[in-house]
Amino acid sequence: MNNAIFMPMMLLAGWTLLVMMVIPYRRFKAGFAKQVSTQDFLLGESDRVPGWVKIPNRNFMNLLESPLLFYVVCLIAYLTGQITSLVVTLAWGFLLARILHSLVHLTYNRVGHRLICFAIANLILLALWVRVFWGLV
Repeated sequence: MNNAIFMPMMLLAGWTLLVMMVIPYRRFKAGFAKQVSTQDFLLGESDRVPGWVKIPNRNFMNLLESPLLFYVVCLIAYLTGQITSLVVTLAWGFLLARILHSLVHLTYNRVGHRLICFAIANLILLALWVRVFWGLV
């Protein structure tokens, strides 16, 4: 059971790397279509960069923000011997909510749907932290 926590962690890292690969794909696609130039990325992303090109980069940043807390709490749970079926279930739930958030963001991008996925992921993350904290005290 202890090692079970690593699968959702590894899959989230893999998902993050996959989203990272979408960034150059969309940038090159926009470049070949003459919608952007290299100067548009000199200091980040200029206002000329179309939204469909900016979104993967923003989603990638999202996957490096609160998921950092996910990786930390999973490692704390592992190191303190708190890997239970509840902890593993919460980890899988967080992973799925984050993947759904990305899929909404990278496809049809309806803010309300993104918000629901984001909120569910954050509530799961909070529950995971409370569970692990409670196990330490």
